[in-house]
Amino acid sequence: MRTPIIAGNWKMNMTIADGVTLVESLNLALHEITGVDAVVCPPFTLLKPIADALSGGALQLGAQDLFWEAKGAYTGQISAGMLLDVCCTYVIIGHSERRGRFGAVPESWNAELQQAFGDNDIVVNRKVKTALAAGLVPIMCCGETLAERERGITDTVVAGQIRAGLDGLTVEQVAGMVIAYEPVWAIGTGKVCDPPEGNRVITIIRATVREILGDEAADNVRIQYGGSASPENIIEIMAQPEIDGALVGGAALKPSFAEMVKAAAAK
Repeated sequence: MRTPIIAGNWKMNMTIADGVTLVESLNLALHEITGVDAVVCPPFTLLKPIADALSGGALQLGAQDLFWEAKGAYTGQISAGMLLDVCCTYVIIGHSERRGRFGAVPESWNAELQQAFGDNDIVVNRKVKTALAAGLVPIMCCGETLAERERGITDTVVAGQIRAGLDGLTVEQVAGMVIAYEPVWAIGTGKVCDPPEGNRVITIIRATVREILGDEAADNVRIQYGGSASPENIIEIMAQPEIDGALVGGAALKPSFAEMVKAAAAK
């Protein structure tokens, strides 16, 4: 049995005061909940105060990214050691907003910067290896754009991202990590991939892991769905046999995030 995991990606949101207030509320709501891993991933500036607020509670701490070097002249980057220093357990790697794979560029987003973060498959693999070597649990994201889905190449794109992201990893490493399937066109748009279709793609992901690393890795790696997951659809998402949880965006910024964790615990 794989333990469900619900992770909240706060993205570039929340002040320290607002974040602490939220996790205090979540701790109260979840203090008796078992059988699920619940994770919050705040911006880097909030990691230490949120870690302090989470101490002894039901929630675990994750970061939104890392860099592969331990230290040095890398302005603006964060190392695995720095994340461990503030008690992180998880780290998101390869989110589409880091890969620069937007289905449509919002008007507020400068089109010239669309590829600015540029985490390609090689970078994602390097970051995953760095996280694992440090003892962090990577949440490795994958997913197709709207154009790729409309061209009928979703399965090929996603399987390719999985092969590249897991290249050079051992069975044990992959068995202990998390993969998040996030169709790019569903992230922050309010559009949700139909849960049976999400389950179908996640079946492809698990089959790809099985092909390259065997049954142990495929049967144990946890695979989440991400993309406009909310309290309103979490029960249907969790009802899918291959979906082990959700990587949550906007809905993770509200106390009702606790209801999503409870729904996953009931699977």
